[in-house]
Amino acid sequence: MAASRTDLQPATIEDLLDREQARFLDTHPRSAAAWEEGKKHFLYGGPSHWMRRWAGGFPVYAASARGAHIRDIDGHDYVDFALGDTGGMCGHAPEAVTRAALHQLQNGTTMMLPTEDSLWVGEELTRRFGLPYWTLTTSATDANRGAIRIARMITGRDKVLVFSGCYHGGVEEAHVEIRDGKIGMRNMIHPNGVDHSAVSRVVEFNDVAALEEALSHGDVACVLTEPLMTNFGMIPVADGFHTALREITRRTGTVLVIDETHTISSGPGGYTALHGLEPDILVAGKAIAGGFPAGIFGVAREIAERLWKIVPMVNPRVRQSAHLGIGGTLAGNALTVATMRAVLEEVLTPANFELMIANASRLAEAARKIIADNKLPWHVTQVGARAEIMFMPNPPRSGADVIAGRRGDLETLLHAFYMNEGILVTPFHTMFLMCPATSAADVDRHTEVFSRFVDLVRGAGVV
Repeated sequence: MAASRTDLQPATIEDLLDREQARFLDTHPRSAAAWEEGKKHFLYGGPSHWMRRWAGGFPVYAASARGAHIRDIDGHDYVDFALGDTGGMCGHAPEAVTRAALHQLQNGTTMMLPTEDSLWVGEELTRRFGLPYWTLTTSATDANRGAIRIARMITGRDKVLVFSGCYHGGVEEAHVEIRDGKIGMRNMIHPNGVDHSAVSRVVEFNDVAALEEALSHGDVACVLTEPLMTNFGMIPVADGFHTALREITRRTGTVLVIDETHTISSGPGGYTALHGLEPDILVAGKAIAGGFPAGIFGVAREIAERLWKIVPMVNPRVRQSAHLGIGGTLAGNALTVATMRAVLEEVLTPANFELMIANASRLAEAARKIIADNKLPWHVTQVGARAEIMFMPNPPRSGADVIAGRRGDLETLLHAFYMNEGILVTPFHTMFLMCPATSAADVDRHTEVFSRFVDLVRGAGVV
């Protein structure tokens, strides 16, 4: 009996992927050789183990980057829609950030002392995001850890509630998800000796009833969530969910922590300001310092006052504790603060967000037209300056929907094809991010390449 097309489909996609990876190897000999050399010295081949995850079989080695483009050591130019998985949302080497960094490098990088730039940054963070008190960290992971620790200190509770499929950096409490109706480790990672039943609760995003039940026990210190999920495929928020989330957390005495590390692409004040959310603690990172390692968290006045009762701000007659279990000697260093000011003052401006969002709309609308013209069961989600193509007919409502419908094989093939055609998207998902330097021509280049990808997979009969 002849095999059905469903039976043939995975092998056919594998054949196409093999072809793209062979093409990539043939056209990137210097990067291939560099990767082999890197494997001799780095645990997972590169300075960060994430660098190994590109669909070509090895990463390109960057020679230079400016604006929305990267050039590799083999001489290829790429339109960059990955932008460092948001870390480069300001664009590569933005002039204002470079100027501020060079000035501060000449005047001291880190002294564990505040600078006058920090006064401006603190005031601007409050103006943009609406929370009165801020702390700077070296990453959004550190900011999330700080938010969790503060929530535990002021509530006396141990557990953290997250949504299945979430990602909040290296936060141990968030390394959980629901698979086959059971709670397990996200992406099957090692449990690291942590009893997650003691520190974590996990429910599906947009599930108000499950949220209500999980918080009814009175042992959850905080809910840690993105405004909408972005790291498991973009999962839009359901109508009324944020209202319910805020009401339930307030009623149960649970601190609400909103992580805007990705959704800051929604506008100058992120998704929170755009939609009038009211977090107790807001976290952001990556883009906030123009590519320099940085994170931030802001707290509401009520949270700050509860914390100050436990640890007063200052008592000049008493030697102060070195830390609250958060932060570090490089947090809020002068170089990062200077670049953060440049970003907030000159780069992530309302005018630039307007341009970035318009280009994201241009990309999303063109991709939707190609999908519709070819009658494909795919969709596109856009949030501010960010868009994503997903190979499933409707936007998911939860992590369970993503698990059930995601086409990882097509995603990998798309990424490999794109790299060969001079397009970079973050290898962990198929999101496209715009920076102020992204042009309409860059977007139209994507449209042309995406159209040819559709021709490729349709011609091979895999969709």
